[in-house]
Amino acid sequence: MEFRDLKKQYQVLKSGMDAAIGQVLEESAYIGGKSVAQLEAELAEYVGVKHCITCGNGTDALTLALMAWGIGEGDAVFVPDFTFFSSAETVAYEGATPVFTDILEDTFNMDPDSLERAVQAVLAEGKLKPRVIVAVDLFGLPADYERIREIADRYGMYILEDAAQGFGGSLHGRRAGSFGDIATTSFFPAKPLGCYGDGGAVFTDNDEWAELIRSLRIHGKGTDKYDNVRIGMNSRLDTLQAAVLRVKLKAFREYELKDTDRIAARYEEGLSDCVKVPKIPEGYGSGWAQYSILLKDGEERGAVQEYLKEHGVPTNIYYPRGMHQQTAFAGCRLYGETFPVTSDVCQRVLALPLSPYLTEEDQAKVIRLIREKTGADI
Repeated sequence: MEFRDLKKQYQVLKSGMDAAIGQVLEESAYIGGKSVAQLEAELAEYVGVKHCITCGNGTDALTLALMAWGIGEGDAVFVPDFTFFSSAETVAYEGATPVFTDILEDTFNMDPDSLERAVQAVLAEGKLKPRVIVAVDLFGLPADYERIREIADRYGMYILEDAAQGFGGSLHGRRAGSFGDIATTSFFPAKPLGCYGDGGAVFTDNDEWAELIRSLRIHGKGTDKYDNVRIGMNSRLDTLQAAVLRVKLKAFREYELKDTDRIAARYEEGLSDCVKVPKIPEGYGSGWAQYSILLKDGEERGAVQEYLKEHGVPTNIYYPRGMHQQTAFAGCRLYGETFPVTSDVCQRVLALPLSPYLTEEDQAKVIRLIREKTGADI
C-alpha cells in the first residue's frame, strides 16, 4: 500500500503524461517553454485570480511574496505554530521576526484569537511593526479568512496565504489561493497537485506585485535577461514540470478531487466513533493534502502507528513538534502565547494513506486495523 499512490496515478495518466513530456523533448525548450505560460493561465483561471507566476518551489514562492512587500528587519510576521518549517523559515531568512500563534484543534489552522493576542503583545512591546499574517491552509483546508481578514485590516497587515497544502480547497465558493493579498502553493510530488520534482507558484490580483515577482524570480530581470534592475533570485519552473502539471491539473479538476472527497467521507464514516477525524466546517471544502486523525494520546498513537506498520500500512506524523520547539527558533520571543493546542496535537496526530487511487479494499483494511487497535467494535 502506498501513502499517496503516485505510481498508480502515473499508470492512469500514462498516455497523456508521456505525450506531454515527449512534446517538450521534441521542442527542446526546457526553460520558459510554452507549457509554462499555458499552465500559469490555467492555474490563474482555476484559482480565480488575475496572475499566476510559477517558480522553483513552494519555499521560493513564499520568499518572493515577502521580497515583493519589502519585508525585513524590524517587521513582525505572524505564523501558526503548527505548520511546515518553511512557513516561518522564509520570514527569518528575510531578516524579519516570526511570531507564532496557536491553532484550532478542529481544523489544525491558525486560531484568530491567538493571532490577535500576539499582535497586541507585539504592539505593546513597541519594538516590531506588525506587517504580515502567514495564514496556512493546513492539510488542504483553508484557514478562517473571515476572521483573519478582519484582524489584518484592523492592524494594517497583509495576508500571505500559504496554500502549499491547500490547492483545491474552498470557502464559500472561492478557491484556495485567492484569499491572501498574495498566495503561494507548492507542487512537491506529494501535494494535491504535484509535479515530478520541485515547483511552486504565486497568485495575486495586484498587477504591480505580479510584475515585481516576475522580475525577482529571474535575477531581478528588467527589459531583458542582461538588464538586472534589482537583486532577485533564480527560481523558474522548468518546462517539463509544467507539462506534467498540465496533465495532472486536468485530472484533478475532472475527477481526482471528487474521488478524494469520497475517500475522506469513507474514513469519517468508518472511524469517527473511535478517533477524532477531520471536521470540515460549513461552507468549506478541503483539498485533502493529508487525512490526519487525532488519537487519545501519544501512547495510543504510537501503538496504532506500529500496528499499521506491522500490517503493511504506511502512515506519517505531520508534525511532531511546533515551530517554537524547533532548534532553529530556540530563544525566540513567544509574546505570551503558550501553544497548548499545538503541543497537544503534536503528540496525537497521525496521517493515513490518502489518494484518489486508494482502493476500497485497502481503505477498509486501514479502517479495520485502527478499529482493532483502539478497541472499537468491528
